[in-house]
Parts: sequence; C-alpha cells; structure tokens
Amino acid sequence: MIAPYDSRNEAYRSPFGAVEVGTAIRITIRVPHDLNCSFAELAIKYDYDYNWQYHKMFWYCNHEDQYDKWQCEFVPKRIGLYWHGFRLHTPEGIKYIIPTDVDTKSCISDTPGRAWQITSYKKGFDTPKWPVGGIMYQIFPDRFFFSGEKKDIGRNDITIMDDWYGLPQWWPNENGEITNTDFFQGDLKGITMKLDYLKKLGVTCIYLNPISKSYSNHRYDTGDYSEVDPMLGTEEDFITLCKEAKKLGIHVINDGVYSHTGCDSKYFNRFGNYGDGGAYRDRNSPYFSWYKFNEWPNNYNSWWGFYTLPEVHEEDPNFNEYINGENGIVRKWMRDGNSGWRLDVADELPDVFLENLRKAVKAENPEGIVIGEVWEDASNKESYGARRKFILGDQLDSVMNYVFRNAIIDFCKGVDAKYVMSNILNVLENYPRPVIRVLMNLLSTHDTERILTVIAGEPLNGRDRQWQAETKLTKKQREIGLQLVKIATGIQYTLPGFPCVYYGDEAGMEGYRDPFNRCGFPWGKEDKDLVEWYRDLGQMRGSISAFCDGEFRPVYAEGNIISYLRYDNKSGIYCAFNSGDVDVIMDIPFSASQSTPYMGTEVIKNRVVVPAKGSAFISM
Repeated sequence: MIAPYDSRNEAYRSPFGAVEVGTAIRITIRVPHDLNCSFAELAIKYDYDYNWQYHKMFWYCNHEDQYDKWQCEFVPKRIGLYWHGFRLHTPEGIKYIIPTDVDTKSCISDTPGRAWQITSYKKGFDTPKWPVGGIMYQIFPDRFFFSGEKKDIGRNDITIMDDWYGLPQWWPNENGEITNTDFFQGDLKGITMKLDYLKKLGVTCIYLNPISKSYSNHRYDTGDYSEVDPMLGTEEDFITLCKEAKKLGIHVINDGVYSHTGCDSKYFNRFGNYGDGGAYRDRNSPYFSWYKFNEWPNNYNSWWGFYTLPEVHEEDPNFNEYINGENGIVRKWMRDGNSGWRLDVADELPDVFLENLRKAVKAENPEGIVIGEVWEDASNKESYGARRKFILGDQLDSVMNYVFRNAIIDFCKGVDAKYVMSNILNVLENYPRPVIRVLMNLLSTHDTERILTVIAGEPLNGRDRQWQAETKLTKKQREIGLQLVKIATGIQYTLPGFPCVYYGDEAGMEGYRDPFNRCGFPWGKEDKDLVEWYRDLGQMRGSISAFCDGEFRPVYAEGNIISYLRYDNKSGIYCAFNSGDVDVIMDIPFSASQSTPYMGTEVIKNRVVVPAKGSAFISM
C-alpha cells in the first residue's frame, strides 16, 4: 500500500528537511481514488500560534496507480517550527492524514493525530568549515597523560594518585561526601607530548574538559575562569598546546561552564580561600549580583541541589560582560589560541546569554565554533518553559548528538534496524543542514558509561559505586564487545556530522559511570587492534570527500542489517553493518566493477559480504 504522505521522501515533500526561512516547499499527498476526495487542504500551524491555517491543495490524477495526487506550495515566513497535517473532504465526512509507525509512514484517519515538523531557520545561517569531514577527540585532562613535571599548587587537601592505571577514588570521605580531589596529574604539556599520536588517529579537533582553576579534578566547579588550574600547568602551556596542535592541523576547543561556578571560587568564596571578598562573604562584592540568594549567605540556588555549585544568574549584566564582553573570558581564551567552545548544560542557559556568547565568539573569529550540550532533539527541545532556539541560527553551531548515540547503541544491542534508521532520519529531517555538517557525534563522554561497557557489559540498573568498581567485562563479553564497538564506530564515522572519540575508547577502556569512566589512559596497555581500527577509519574518512558534506541515502534497514550511501559529486561509499550472528551477502547499489573495498571488506561476484557482527565499506 502506498503511503498518503511521507515527509522523508522528496516525491512528497521537496526539499527534504529543515529549510531557510522564505524557502518554497512543494508538498504532495496521494489519496486512494475510491475515497472520492473532493477537496484537500494542508493544515499548518506556526509553533506559537493558537489557530491552524488551511491551504487549498490542487488536484491532478494518476489513473495508473489508482491514486489521486494533491499538491500545494508552502513558504515559511518566520523562523521556528511549523506543524503540518492534511484534511480531506469526502462523501463520508472529513478525513485526516496522520503519521503512523516506521513501516506505513502515514494513514487516513477519522480523527486528527500527531503532526509533522518543519524547521525554518535563519536565512544565511552558516557554520564553521574547518570541522567538516574531521574527527574530534575529547580529553579529560587529569587522566590523559602526565608530562612528568611535578607541580606545587599549595594545597594539602588533595590526594596524588601513585598508580596511573588504578581506579580513581570512588568512596566517600568521613563526612559521607565525594570530593573528587584525587589527581593523577595529567596536564597540558602531557597532551602536547601526545599530539603525534592524535594526528595518526586522524584527529582534527581536541575538545578539552574544563581547564580553569578549580577545587575538583573534573573542574566543573570553576574557581577562576581566567586562570589555568595549576595542576594542569600554566596559561603559556595552553598557548603552546594550541600552537603546536595547529601546526598539525588540529584545533582546540574548551569547555564553557557558565550555568554555575564553584562555591570555592573567587566569585563566591564560601570557605574564604580567596581572601575576604566574594558574594558569600560580602554583599558589596562585584560578584554578588551573579548569584540567586534566597536568604544570604547560606540559602542560595545551586545546580541540581549541590551546595558546592551555586547557580549563576546568566542574564545579569555584570556576569554577561565578564563572560561575553570584548575583554571577557570567551574571547580571552580564543586569543590564546582556542577555536571555540563546548557549552556545558546549554539547555540551562537562557536564550539571551547564548546569543551574546555566539556574538562574542564570532566577533573574535567568524570560524569559531559553539557546541551545546543537549541530550534530546535540539530542534524541538523545551526548557525554561518555552521552545528553545538552539539551532535556528542565532545561538549554537552544533550540539552533542546523543540521539545518534542512542540509535547506534540500540542497533548494537539488537533493536530492529528500521527503528534505528528512523531515529537517524529524525535528526536529518529536523536539523538545519549547516548544523548537520558539524554535529558532534559521540559514543561515550565523561557523563556516560564507556561504549565498550554499555554495549557488552551487565546493565548498570542503578547499582552502587562498589558494584561498579568491582565489575569488569568477562573475557567473552569483551570479545563480543570489541566486535560491536567496531560496528558502532563504523556507523559513527560514516553518518553525517563530526565524530567525537572519548579519550581511551580507541584503546579499549571499560568503565561504568563517573568516576569509572574517567580512569587514566592505558599507555602501553592499549588494545592495539582496536587502535588500528580507529586509525583505519580515520584514514578512510579523510580520503573520501562524501564524508565531508555529502548526501545521506538509506538503502536497507531491517532486522540486524542497516546500510546507507554517502555521496557527493566527486565520490560515494556504501556502508553496511550487521549486528547479527550470521554473515550476510548483499547487492551493491551501484556497479561494483570500478569500486574499492575498505577496511577488509570482501566482495564476491559483485556482491558485498557483511560479516556477522561486522561492517562493510565499498566506494564507487
């Protein structure tokens, strides 16, 4: 049966996906001839409008397939989301075309249902060109590499860990608190020393977790935005890292933590470690207006209830100037050599702050990038009681793509590929093309279980830290997990966007949640076969232009098999993945006579072999 409407098929909606405001969209429906539809209407509503509008569709008949086609053109005139469906006038009354499941796409119903989304974004919206086709690498600085340079930071409330390969401290102190004050001494000079290693992986961008002076090893409790944490080195070390990285074609971006500071900071200064000033100790402090005191000094808003992380009032003019001003923090670190920012909890930052930060970044460097931490579909996310405008042209260039991550993990765990493909297409349909080309496609982060653990290990299911500390993959689990990680990374590296590798994933690191996903990189103990797989993926990605900004076309998605084409006007590659236990031989959707197999792909009589728990790549 032919679907009445399929928003992902250009025969029904053209162009596909999000559009610049003012773009004409041709919309077509196919209605069974025997329904005797006399009049069809496009029902459409701008996100913030109360009433729906109805646009007359024009009829033309196709007797060959027993369907009538109705068509109209719609031009979105405002930036934001539009919702649309269809109303049919028949002898039996009004009928509706509504979305259904991934198999049938849509159906004709007696009652209205869900609507389809159209994203209309700012005309001329563009994103940086340097990330396109590249590879990002996320580093948790304390745990990547120690240069060997001892540092006297003037603190006696920390623990220096003497076993680089050991677990971080995970148990509470005598007061029942997790202080995160154990340090493995990874530093900026250590990262600089490993740039050649990253270059061989194909890395073109390093994303650093916070480096500013802080109390904790994770440094999300900022003590001083303007200084490098002395445990990591000096500002000159950061400048050197950026300079040496750029010589190798590698950019550096920093983590911006602007929804809160640490309570142990020069801005708040709860414990007096920064003298007599700070909002907690002095109501005349220049930082007092930054914070949200309910009753000064002890009753204040804090991030998720952690008293150590007092929330900031981001719309405060003084805070905004300090962060986004001409001589503010954002531009300071860009002048030191960074190429942009990843914004922590971007969905907790108000629109005006995000817009000001973007202006600051682009004023300093039009090619500077702004990436937001958003866990859901960023096109229709709601927070602060309103629909967010993250990717409409005035705020973010990109987001952390947890939607793709979830889809990839689902596939590796046996979810039917048709649902996986549908989730991938949701993003490609809803996000502006400029955003898609620089999407931060991740599998692990400092906030998640490591990919090897999550796809091969026993589910966490809320178990405590002691269980997490003691539980490792069995030999069999690890063997299967490594196969699945190769599938996961194969998809990650070939989908539209910008793959991001969490340090150590390529070395086969395991780990449940914080802090077990933040262990020291296993230098000298890496899974060499997996490292080589990542290097080969990087080389393949760098050699095929279609991975830069090429088109994406689904080919097959059923059961344990998912496949697609990436192509542009210079190259194309067919990517196929098999999460099942049996080899599959598939037709190649182009002539195989002049094709090139990659990554050990086997071709038999012009058909491609997709091995059990494996991948296949063949270019045209």
